[in-house]
Amino acid sequence: MSEPLGAPPSPSVGDLLGEVTRDLSTLMRQEVALAKAEATQSAKAAAKGGSMFAGAAVAGHFVLLFLSLALWWALGDAMDSLGWSAVVVAVLWAIVAAVLAARGRAETKRVGGLPQTTDTVKKIPNALHGHEEKNS
Repeated sequence: MSEPLGAPPSPSVGDLLGEVTRDLSTLMRQEVALAKAEATQSAKAAAKGGSMFAGAAVAGHFVLLFLSLALWWALGDAMDSLGWSAVVVAVLWAIVAAVLAARGRAETKRVGGLPQTTDTVKKIPNALHGHEEKNS
């Protein structure tokens, strides 16, 4: 069967398959780029939490070291026992360590993963079958 005069030629199956392959390749490259961007953002959030751990450790070490020594001596004078005053100071340090660990854990749990990539990858099968409307 011949095509009407002036009508553009219909694309061949090979041309259509090539177009689908190019579109799929473009889609995959875009998904990889999105995953990289989200991974970078999540890594920055994780680094922020890690730096808070480090900052808390350094500040806590220096400040509490000197305060602990002062408290140890003050309690030792009041209790007439440097040994028991050292135990009291050690218990206070344990409480501080538990609070800092809980805060660091909360910051680490805020790392969100790759929500946009997960969402868009779930939509690929419908797009491949020509049912983009099911992705809404």
